This record gives sequence, structure tokens and C-alpha cells, in this order.
Amino acid sequence: MDRKRKRGIWAAGIITVLAACVLCFPRDPFKGASYSTVVTDRNGELLGARIASDGQWRFPPCDTVPDKFRTAIIEFEDRWFRFHPGVNPISAVRAAVGNIRAGRITSGGSTITMQVIRMSQGRERTYRQKIKEAVLATFLEMRCSKKRILAMYASHAPFGGNVVGLEAASWRYFGRPPGELSWGEAATLAVLPNAPSDIHLGKNRERLLDKRNRLLRRLHDKGKLDDLDLELALDEPLPSEPAPLPQYAWSITERYAKDAPGQRSRTTVDLGIQRQVEDVADRWNSEFAMGGANDLAVVVMDVRTEEILAYVGNARRDVSRPGADVDIVRSPRSTGSILKPILYCSLLQDGGMLPNTLLPDIPVNISGFSPQNFNRQFAGAVKASEALARSLNVPAVHMLRREGVPKFLDMLRKCGMTTLGRSATDYGLSLILGGAEGTLEEITRIYARMSASYQGSVKGFPLTDKCALWWTFDALKEVNRPDEIDFHLIGSVRKIAWKTGTSYGFRDAWAVGVNADYAVGVWVGNAMGQGAAGITGARTAGPVMFDIFNLLPSGSRTEAYSKDGWFLEPAPSDGIKAEVCHESGCLKGPDCEKGDTLLLPAAAMKSAPCPYHRTVQGTKTFVLPPAMEWYYRQHHPEYSPLLPEDLKDSEPMEFIYPEGGTEILIPRQLDGSVEGVTFNLAHRFPGQTVFWHLDNEYAGKTQFIHQLRLNPSVGKHTVTVVDESGNSLSVGFTVAENKL
Repeated sequence: MDRKRKRGIWAAGIITVLAACVLCFPRDPFKGASYSTVVTDRNGELLGARIASDGQWRFPPCDTVPDKFRTAIIEFEDRWFRFHPGVNPISAVRAAVGNIRAGRITSGGSTITMQVIRMSQGRERTYRQKIKEAVLATFLEMRCSKKRILAMYASHAPFGGNVVGLEAASWRYFGRPPGELSWGEAATLAVLPNAPSDIHLGKNRERLLDKRNRLLRRLHDKGKLDDLDLELALDEPLPSEPAPLPQYAWSITERYAKDAPGQRSRTTVDLGIQRQVEDVADRWNSEFAMGGANDLAVVVMDVRTEEILAYVGNARRDVSRPGADVDIVRSPRSTGSILKPILYCSLLQDGGMLPNTLLPDIPVNISGFSPQNFNRQFAGAVKASEALARSLNVPAVHMLRREGVPKFLDMLRKCGMTTLGRSATDYGLSLILGGAEGTLEEITRIYARMSASYQGSVKGFPLTDKCALWWTFDALKEVNRPDEIDFHLIGSVRKIAWKTGTSYGFRDAWAVGVNADYAVGVWVGNAMGQGAAGITGARTAGPVMFDIFNLLPSGSRTEAYSKDGWFLEPAPSDGIKAEVCHESGCLKGPDCEKGDTLLLPAAAMKSAPCPYHRTVQGTKTFVLPPAMEWYYRQHHPEYSPLLPEDLKDSEPMEFIYPEGGTEILIPRQLDGSVEGVTFNLAHRFPGQTVFWHLDNEYAGKTQFIHQLRLNPSVGKHTVTVVDESGNSLSVGFTVAENKL
């Protein structure tokens, strides 16, 4: 084999080896480095960050370098960066000569590419290491573009202390992103990596300032800065100390620090809205804390997308207190009355009732469960829409009995509640009054989906009937506003469909509202669970919610809503028109005198006709059952009860307590004695004397107030009452054994 051929083989081999080395050289020499968790808003604005696992503020790499810093760093570190292959021979020779003359290493002659290699390997500065850096720098130049190499440098250069990378340095030293740096600030950061342990903001500040200014003048001499830019840049002072990083939506940042550590995560939060919402939350929280409610949470959602625009896991986290770090937006809390609109809408959709169906509002005791309205009063009978607007508990329990607890529980789960882990039997009728727990995020999202479902922009949501949704929103807009503003009289006041809730013991105060564009949820209370006297959804959470709605951009963005952001009435094709009794709210019957034509859900025709109208002596008369009538008359003086001679088939009496078939547990007193239980009867003519019998034994008589305390033994019993006109009524019940 001749020499020429051997040389060719050797050359081919060397080229092959070099090509293999280049191809094997990683495109990212910093692979495996630890980075800070960085969380931004929807536009890339920094919300917050958490330090990297190695204790460094090192933001995840960016692919771009701002113009000012790029110009400054190339001028200061490597003027021939754009042209050399990774090594600048002239700079290397000049540095070697200087080092020989000085008898020590005074200059490395390193290019930016070589510095990237050194930063990725972290070795000492020796001649052997320099040679290795030069070789690897050429490999890197073959693998990556100049733009990418400069981005690697900017992301990993040391800037003093535990600050690594341009972005971290820009935020720590100047409190703003790199793209917003001035010429003076960009020049300061350009000279810092040259000797960050020797010259930094806390050491040799005069030398640092001198290096920065010399760089600025060089940039001016080369036409990079005009006279005014130079003058302004030279006048800029150096920062005194590192600035704290932004801490907006800290709960979200904490979540990403656990779920996506070391990554850059973009959220849907709008920083402009977030700042305003945090200000409102902090202001109200300061006021509520004086009354014992130390914590406050807020979530704001875009109805169309369900994206979270603002998120306050807990207000004033900087104020030291137990529970300050709890993310309440995602913490299950007692729901109070906040689920009532879902039940109302579900019943309308399935034809279980009509929007203004008259519901009982009388004392009730169901197997020991005796719900009370917040004001401890009873209206006798109330329209369903009014019961929802006033958040009456007793009518809500009657609504749930119509719906059925298993069916409603299934509905809540399909709507998106993931916190309902118990059985329907376990929850019972208290499910609608705070017997379950939910999170502010999930419940606010349900309200947002109801609004989105009205326009048909959400899939898989179980509440889809536009008429049912519209009637629900219409009732919720009638909730009394905490600012006492009557929106009916002021056209500029934004209409909001909203609902409040207060849990037992004043532990949780809720307010959730929705309109065409936004859903806003607010919770007030104590993260550790203790109650705070006087906090209610209407008085505490409600004002916060309206303040937040007032700062949100107005104007509907969808065709399904009117210009003022309120819901347009459904089209005739969305439901069915029907005649409804004006007084009872049920479908109009043959004895109903006055009716209203309403657009109702298609299933409304399955509901029963009005049971309260009858023809008495040729006159159409509105007659309530005795128990409802007893309380209704106290609030409605216009109501005309039947006369005794008009009764005929109408019962004059009705047991308020107990209901037929009820199981009673008679409580013991503190001394262990048993005083019995009070039986309650409603009579259309209270003045009549009523005679009571327990299991056919005379027990007593009542007049005007028909209540009698009895003490039956364990087992089954019957109570019979007979009035002086000879009318009788019986109820059967069972007394359970009290083992306490």
C-alpha cells in the first residue's frame, strides 16, 4: 500500500473520529443541571419562583437574549464571537504572551463558547483545561448555532452569590425581566460574570461601576449608544442589594414547585387582574381579621374557557398566623347553602317543579333532622324562586326530597365535585344545607359551566336546559346585594347571578357569582376551622365578590348574551309555553282563576297541576293545607281562609310534627331524666278545642296553640286528635331507644 493511500485512510479515519466526537457531543452540555421553578401568567409575566434544589437562583434556559445584553456582552467578552469557530487564535496568543510575561495566569483569552464549556464542567482554570475547553468549544460550535450558544451563556453565567443566569440576575438585581433592562443595567450585568466573586454589588462597587462605565463608553464610541443614552446610562446608580422576587398567586407557584419542580410553567392567570384581586382580598382580609375571620380566598374564572384569571389561595400570607400557608381554594370546606342553585336548576330541568312553584315553609322534623331558616321564622308557603333568592333552608329540604338525595348526589358528581366520597344515606337531606364539603375552585367552576352551558359552549355538563338555566340565573339576580343597590333602578350597575352560603358555627362564608363573562368565588373564615361570630356569606364574602366584579373588564364577548353582560331570554324553540297558576306557580288547573304564560323547560309538562285551588260555593278559592295556612296567614293578611261550613272535603287539621311513620329519638336531660317530646298540630280554626289521645288513652287538650308534650315509651305508637266539631286525625310513629 503506497503512502498516498495510507495518508488517505488515516485522514478518513481522523475525520470519522472527529465527526463521531462532534455528533456525540451533547447539544445541551448543561443537561442534568437543577433549575428554579418559574411560574408565569398567561402573557409570560413572572408570578413567582422557587429556588433550585442546589440552592441557586437559576431560571430554566431561554432561547433568546435581549438585544441590549447581547450587544453589551459580546462587546465586553468576545468581540469576534460572531466570526470565530469557538476559539479566537489572536485572543489566545495575546493571553498566553501576557501570562508568560506576568508569570501567572492573568487572562484566559476565553471566548464565550469556551466559557460555556467551562461553566458546564466547572473545572479549575489550568492550561490543560484550556486546551480541552478549546477543543470542546469547536465541537459545540459545530453542533449549535451562535444564537443558541449565546443563550446558553446568558442562562448559566454566574452573577454573584447564588444568582446564576441573566434572567435570575435581572429579577434579583433590578426587579424586572431582561427584556426591560436599561443600557446601564444591561452593561452592569454584562461585566458581572467576568469576576463575580471579586467584584459584585456588595464588594468593590467602585471598580464594578468603573468597568460598567468603560463598557458604556466603548459602546458609544462604536455607535451602539447615542449621546443621550450614554448620559442617562452613566447616571444610573448600581442597585444596593438583591430584590425579592415577585410573589403573586403564591399558592399556584407552590403547587408547581411540587408538581413540576425545576420547570418554567405558564398559567392562565392574568397578572393585571391578579394584582387588583390580591389588593381587594388583602384589604378586606385586614378588616375581617379584626372580627376573628383570619383567612380569605378568591378565584376568578373565564366563563368561556374555564381558565383561572386570578387565584388567591389565602390573603395576606405574609401575616404570620396558623393556617396562613393553606391553599383554601383547593381545600374542602362545608358548603353551606352554596349548592342550592344546582338543585333548583336540576328540578326545573327534569320537571320536578316549576320556577315559582309554591313550597312548604313550615317546621319539619325528619328522623331527628329539623332544619331551620336562618331567621328562625317560617313563611308557611313560598315560591321556589323566592326561596332560592332568600336562601331559605326548609323549602330547600323539600326540594331535595322531591329530587331525591341519590339523584342529586349523582348530579353534583357529574357537575364536577370530586369531594363527595360518602353514600347518599350518609349525607341525607343535610346535603343541601352544608352536610357535604366542596372546594372553592370546583364550585366556582360549576357556576361558570352553568353560564357556559346556557350558550352551548361546554360539553358533558349535565345541566343543559336553557330555560332551566335562565330561570335559575333570573332568581339568583334577585339576591339582596350587600351594597343595598337596587340594580332595577340603576342601568349602569352590572347584573350578577350570585349565591351565598354560611356553614354551621359560622366557620365558612361563601359567595359565588356569575355573569356572561366571569365566575367569581370568595370564601371567608379560618383555615384551621374555628368559627368567627357574625361572619356570613352575605355580609362578608358578598362584598368582596362584588368589589372584584367591579374591577373586571366589562362587555360580553359572546352572542348568547345581551350587551350589558346579562343573559338574553331563551328563544321559543328552547322550551315550551304553558299556562301557570299565578298564585301557586304550578301548571294552571281548572279551578285556577289567574294564570301567567311562561316559557318553561320541556319537562315542565310532567309536573302536577295546581293543588291549591278549588271551587267553593261557585267561587274559585285558593286554599292551603292547614299547616302551611297557619304560618302563611301571619305574613299574608290578604289570604282568606275557608269558613267551617265551606270545609266539606278539606281537612281542618294537619300534624306539623311528627310526620306519619317518623322515628323519634326522645332526648335525655343533663340529669338523665326524660321529659318527652312536643307534638305540634295546625288547625284552620285555632280557637277550637282539640282533644289528644296517645294509643287510645286521653292525654290532654289544647286551644289556640295546639302543642302538647308527650312521653311515649320505646316502640310504635299512635296519636289521635279530635276537635270539638268531631273532626279527627291520627298519626303513627316509632320511638327509638336512646342509649346515651
